[in-house]
Amino acid sequence: MLIAGVDEVGRGPLAGPVVAAAVILNSTAPISGLDDSKKLTEKRRISLDVQIRQHALCFAIGYADVGEIDQLNILHATMLAMQRAVTGLDVVPDKVYVDGNRIPELPCDAEAIVGGDGTVAEISAASIIAKVYRDSLMKDLHEQYPHYGFASNKGYPSKQHRDALLVHGVTPLHRRSFAPVRAALEG
Repeated sequence: MLIAGVDEVGRGPLAGPVVAAAVILNSTAPISGLDDSKKLTEKRRISLDVQIRQHALCFAIGYADVGEIDQLNILHATMLAMQRAVTGLDVVPDKVYVDGNRIPELPCDAEAIVGGDGTVAEISAASIIAKVYRDSLMKDLHEQYPHYGFASNKGYPSKQHRDALLVHGVTPLHRRSFAPVRAALEG
């Protein structure tokens, strides 16, 4: 039976997309050390990301951009990103395990698993792929918008990021439906 794991990263930031990944691992090429991406060092995540990309049966990344987040709300945008990741897989899984307590609309059987990113290898792998991808994207965006500290805060509401919003204003990367961004726009 082919199992896909799905997880997302980036629900809480004030800027950037919400990113999801779906991964079907290869049972003949196990990867040791998989865990919730938040429990791993950046160096370990990057190392595992390379191994997953090399050895997984397949993986796909889906995201919802800032406009979709503002239009749909973060929950629905997250479900959309997960749906895009699963439908982007080259192989149709028999079942999908989704981290959390909600399941997006999918073309196959699915089950939500709270804390799955720390207990289900496929979800752990998806968590790592999504986090490394989004972190890299935010580091790239830091080059365009250095005042906000995206390379270090990844768009989350750090003090530097919140202060930069007040001093430098809102960028096209910012989620206008999020309270601190809305406050900066009104301020």
